[in-house]
Amino acid sequence: MVVHDAITIWQAVLGELQLCVPKPSYDTWLQGTSGGSFVNGRFTVSTPNAFVSEMLERRMYSVISQAVEKVIGDAVQIAFEAGPGAQEASSRVQPSPGRANGQAQTRRPSPINAKYTFDHFVVGKSNELAHAAALAVAEKPGLRYNPLFIYSGVGLGKTHLMHAIAARFAMVGISPIYATTEDFTNEYIQSIRNGTTDAFRDRYRSADALLLDDIQFIIGKEQTQEGFFHTFNALHLSGKQIVITSDRPASALTLLEDRIRSRLAGGIVVDIHLPNYETRLAILKTKSEEARLTFPEDVLQILAEGVHSNIRELEGYLNRLAAYVDLSGRAVSLGMVRQIMSDSHAAGRPKTVSSNAVLSAVADYFALTEEAITGRRRDKQTAMARHVAMYLLREEVNMTATAIGRLLGGKDHSTVLHACNRISSQMDVEPHLRQDVFNIRASLDAA
Repeated sequence: MVVHDAITIWQAVLGELQLCVPKPSYDTWLQGTSGGSFVNGRFTVSTPNAFVSEMLERRMYSVISQAVEKVIGDAVQIAFEAGPGAQEASSRVQPSPGRANGQAQTRRPSPINAKYTFDHFVVGKSNELAHAAALAVAEKPGLRYNPLFIYSGVGLGKTHLMHAIAARFAMVGISPIYATTEDFTNEYIQSIRNGTTDAFRDRYRSADALLLDDIQFIIGKEQTQEGFFHTFNALHLSGKQIVITSDRPASALTLLEDRIRSRLAGGIVVDIHLPNYETRLAILKTKSEEARLTFPEDVLQILAEGVHSNIRELEGYLNRLAAYVDLSGRAVSLGMVRQIMSDSHAAGRPKTVSSNAVLSAVADYFALTEEAITGRRRDKQTAMARHVAMYLLREEVNMTATAIGRLLGGKDHSTVLHACNRISSQMDVEPHLRQDVFNIRASLDAA
C-alpha cells in the first residue's frame, strides 16, 4: 500500500482507539501520531518523538495491534518511529517524570490544542451555561467568575472549553498555564526531589492564569494538595484567573481538604450534562464540516440516535466511518453505519456487570465504604449513595428488588422499588444526579 493508505488506515484505528482508551492516555500518547507506511505486513506509526514511540511500544502495543487488525482484517507487525517533525513536536510533548539516559526528566504541562476554540464548540441546552461562563472568563479574566469550576462526565466538552479559554487568552497577550492535574502533580513531586521547588513556585505563580484539568486526581495526594493550595491562594490574591475542571461537583470531592473545596466552590460552579439528540446531531454536522466530509442526513441521524454517552464516542464513530468509506471506495450506507456501531458495541463491555463492581464504584464515587452502603447509616449522603446503588443494581446487573434488598442489608423489596423509581424520576429533573449516575456508569465502562 502507499503512504496515503497508511494515513487513512491510522485514522480508522484512531477512531477505534477513541472508543476504548481513556481520554488522558489518548490525548497524551496518541493525539500527535499518524500513519507512516504499510509495507509487507509491517505497519509503521509516526510519532512526535522517540519517547512517545517507546511508551506506545511498551504500554499500548496490544490494544493498538488489536485495533489495526480490526481495521485491516489481518494481523500485522506494528512499529513506532519518530517522524520528521519529532524535534519540533518534542518541545510540545514531554515525557513524564522518570529516568532517561540517566537524567531526570520533567514533564511540562500539556500543550493547547488549536482545534479546541469557542468557534468550534457546539452549544446546546446541555452546555450553554458552561459555555457562557467560559466565554465571560475569557473576555474578562479575573473579574467576574474566579475561580470558574466546570464539571461533567468524560467526553462532554469541559477540556474543549479549557483550551478555548487558553486560546482566547493567548490572542490578547495573556500568558496562561494549562495543565492536567497529572502534569501538575508530576512536576511538583519532581521539583521536591530535585530541590527546585522555588522554580516550580515561581513559574506557576507568575502565570497570568491557571487552567487545571481533572482536579479529582489530586485526591489522596497530600503533598500536591499543599502545593496547589498555596498556588491557588497566590494567584487568586493577585487577581489572576483560575479555571478548574472535574468529573463531579466540588461539594462531592469529599476527600479533598476542606480548605481546598471551599475555595473551588467560592467562584461559579457550572456543569455540562449529556447532550440531547439535537445537540448530538449538530455536533456531528460541525465535525463533518471541519473534516470536509459529506454524509447523508439520515446517516448522521442514525449516529446521533445511537450514541448517548459522550462526544468523544461520536467523533470516534465519525472517524471510523470516514476511514472505512475511503478504504473501501464504497458510498456510505445505513447498513455500513449499523455494522460499524454493532461491531463496536460487541467489542464493548457486557450489558451487565457484577453486583460487587457496582457497589465498589458507588462507594468510591461517594467516598464511602461498601459497608456503609449495605449498613444502616441514614445520613443524607449515604442514603443517596444507597439509592443510586439500588438503581444501578437493577439497571446494570438486572437484579430483582428482593435480591437487591437482601444484598443491601435486608431492605424490603418495596423500599428498593421506591428508591429505584425515585432515582429514575429525579434524573429527569436534576442534572447533578443525572451526571452522578453517568459518571458511575462511565467508571464501570472503564473497569
